[in-house]
Amino acid sequence: MFSFVWYVLICGCLSTISYDLSLAVGHQYSSLGSQPILCGSIPGLVPKQLRFCRNYVEIMPSVAEGVKIGIQECQHQFRGRRWNCTTINDKAIFGPVLDKATRESAFVHAIASAGVAFAVTRSCAEGSATICGCDTRHKGPPGEGWKWGGCSEDVDFGSMVSREFADARENRPDARSAMNRQNNEAGRTSLNDNMFLKCKCHGLSGSCEVKTCWWSQPDFRVIGDYMKDKYDSASEMVVEKHKESRGWVETLRPKFTFFKPPTERDLVYYESSPNFCEPNPQTGSFGTRDRACNLTSHGIDGCDLLCCGRGHNTRTEKRKEKCHCIFHWCCYVSCQECVRVYDVHTCK
Repeated sequence: MFSFVWYVLICGCLSTISYDLSLAVGHQYSSLGSQPILCGSIPGLVPKQLRFCRNYVEIMPSVAEGVKIGIQECQHQFRGRRWNCTTINDKAIFGPVLDKATRESAFVHAIASAGVAFAVTRSCAEGSATICGCDTRHKGPPGEGWKWGGCSEDVDFGSMVSREFADARENRPDARSAMNRQNNEAGRTSLNDNMFLKCKCHGLSGSCEVKTCWWSQPDFRVIGDYMKDKYDSASEMVVEKHKESRGWVETLRPKFTFFKPPTERDLVYYESSPNFCEPNPQTGSFGTRDRACNLTSHGIDGCDLLCCGRGHNTRTEKRKEKCHCIFHWCCYVSCQECVRVYDVHTCK
């Protein structure tokens, strides 16, 4: 089991959250990251994780918040696919889905690692912790018409936290640990690749006589879109065994030599995914029955593909919506309420 297990105080009681690099989201975790972490009360931590938790206890709520961000983004990115990043109210969070070394497992590890690095980095820039702050190392000379100012986000520190804690369990000489390390790092690297200069103008009446700029992380949706592209182009690998002085060691090599080998920015996997069409407790598939589908789409969210050829049902649904809105000077908007009828298509 590739997981860290959290105990956090929610509603005055201890709740367990497994992270495969594991993940959890839902109303039962709405307070995730808002309560103190008691490192000694977290079962299953390896010694390196326990030491890290104690040394960096004030940023552990941000680590937990990053887990939640990662899950939410996973559910957004896969909302129209057969596997839609469904969570269950259980310690395993996703059930058996992440037990196999599939593309889905690769994406979850990557987006979760990125989420942890993102949340810690943002928390430090906001001054929520005393052990970290703004980045002063990567400024360089200012550009023409602007100068450095504000608080550049220290993504190196956030990535270090994610790496030291999340990768602490991935030290076995087997293929799955190698895969997890690769995908964890790909997620963290995505933050560095998408940092940008954010600027603010200063001057009378909104003029831009002086402009100050700082390094900023993008919205996490940008990271999710980026990693979803990496999921679609993930590299299939094969497992090789080598005998070394420490014993047998498993490594990964590309299955197809005529493709460009994966870089540190790419996701890797070595087991095929189930089709997720039918419920299967062994694979963790919930199937696609009763899932809403897009009748006009020819993509995976369309009724033909999402419903796996079983067909779909159609029903009408009335929805109340605001309409005929008028802006009144000054300053409010008044709207009427309209009832509109929609066709809703769901898989058989």
